[in-house]
Amino acid sequence: MHATSSLPEITPNYRQEAEREIRRFVRDWTTRDDRLAALSYFGTFAVYFLTLTLAVMAWPTWWLVVPLIIVNAFSGVRLYVLQHDTGHNSLFSTSRLNTLAGHGLSIFTLTPFNVMQFNHNEHHSHLGNLDERDTTEIFTMTLREWRAAGFWKRLYYRLYRNPLLMIPVGGLFTYVLAYRWPKNSLRIAPFKVLAHNLGIVAWVVAIWLLAGIPGLIIYAGTVFTAGCIGVFLVYLQHNFEDTWWDRKPELNAARAALQGSSALDLGWWFDLAVANITYHDIHHFNANIPSYRLRVCHRALRKHYEVQTIGWREAFRSFTLKLWDEDQERLVPFPAEDRGLVPVIPAE
Repeated sequence: MHATSSLPEITPNYRQEAEREIRRFVRDWTTRDDRLAALSYFGTFAVYFLTLTLAVMAWPTWWLVVPLIIVNAFSGVRLYVLQHDTGHNSLFSTSRLNTLAGHGLSIFTLTPFNVMQFNHNEHHSHLGNLDERDTTEIFTMTLREWRAAGFWKRLYYRLYRNPLLMIPVGGLFTYVLAYRWPKNSLRIAPFKVLAHNLGIVAWVVAIWLLAGIPGLIIYAGTVFTAGCIGVFLVYLQHNFEDTWWDRKPELNAARAALQGSSALDLGWWFDLAVANITYHDIHHFNANIPSYRLRVCHRALRKHYEVQTIGWREAFRSFTLKLWDEDQERLVPFPAEDRGLVPVIPAE
């Protein structure tokens, strides 16, 4: 089924021939399988509801409740990744099935399907474009912009890029607040967003009626934990030292996908927990690859190419990188002279 011949070596310029060969290679993994999709979809829901129920039954035995909350949070993140797949029409075999599945997930991911689909496709279409950074999930300032910025702008950006704030506060803000009326709602599906919000209210009321205050505490814990995991992943997908940005007309979409997106090698269990979204480079290169084929596709690709991967050490180090240096073409920390707690106002 899969290609076995050697492929051209990837060069820094990403030759057109190499791009065509890679595109042909990964196309073998774009086949949808409704059986695998259903197993992933309903299997994740089973884990989600089971761990939520067991956590309520285990209350208040914290040494049981906390691990169950963590597993439930990962299952929530996995549901979000599957919803992301449905937005690309890559989980199930038909657009209708993907749309139904995407809407079915929205209450439990706290994410309205239609607006998420539109905004995420915008992110794909502008990937790596320094002139379209408003479509990225995590905003990145350039080194030149930092040096030209004043005190308050620098202070805001420092706080924004601080992982101790960005991960917990960003997770709560995004999934609990921002998704209640997300960007482009008025243009895309405002009434569906309102219906989605009412559905979430009904779900929370159901938890309260069935499990009382302990159920609400457990649910809040899973939402908070899932939000932190989600921001951790979203940050690492495009923020690492050797990522890539450029401006048109030099912007190369293939290089932006393969070099500007990460491949996280954090272990098989982590891949399983997050539905292989860790292999974000080939997802951006070909969004038609279902999540249940991403890992095997990436492993096969590594046999023919030297593919950059990021382990746990590099992942945590990436959070020290703050600015895109257009001259070095890499993500860098704040300049040494500006690493104090108080931003330095640039000289006139």
